[in-house]
Amino acid sequence: MNKTVLVVDDEPRIRSLISEFLVRANYHVLEAGDGELALKKIFNKKMKVDLIVLDIMLPKYDGWFVLEKVRECFKTPIILLTAKSEESDQLKGFKMGADDYVCKPFSPSILVARIDKILKEEDGHSEDIVMDKIVISDYAREVTVSGKPLEMTPKEYELLKYLITNKGMALSRERILNAVWNYDYLGDLRTVDTHIKQLRAKLKDAGEKIVTVRNIGYKMIDKYF
Repeated sequence: MNKTVLVVDDEPRIRSLISEFLVRANYHVLEAGDGELALKKIFNKKMKVDLIVLDIMLPKYDGWFVLEKVRECFKTPIILLTAKSEESDQLKGFKMGADDYVCKPFSPSILVARIDKILKEEDGHSEDIVMDKIVISDYAREVTVSGKPLEMTPKEYELLKYLITNKGMALSRERILNAVWNYDYLGDLRTVDTHIKQLRAKLKDAGEKIVTVRNIGYKMIDKYF
């Protein structure tokens, strides 16, 4: 059965463009031109939305409000698609539970690649990945530190998994971006830095294992805590 993507944007041209590319990729597409209609479709028990592409500047209810209401009840992946490109807006989006952040103007084919990646991650299963007190369960899509589960977005989850499976290796921001986001770099490398900040904060003491490599990027080290 085809996955369903809800495209929420107040510009019909943008919705039509995204929908066209998604249909070509064999997705079922729903559309909403404002935040109120988006919430009605998301909370409609007769519909199952697998992923949401969400603009921030919307009539009636803005994207921040929609994101907040969805996260109160669902873990449905959400990609924010917006002209708001400031780092503070990106950080706010990730803190509120967005899984990805795409700035306009954008490439529809790359957006679809990101959607493919996120939904593939949602369906994937593998053995646990263990590093000291950090345990990543791909089957349950859960991260625990000292036995305590952590709430993580899919991108934070994949970033941590990538760092651990390549522990000890200095990884450039470009390499991390291409591995975790699965697309050729066209945007801002600060996306990686923003996710690293969030990951360190959530891991708390264990976040000390993620070290900055000057003029390169980051690496995960076997530092006991």
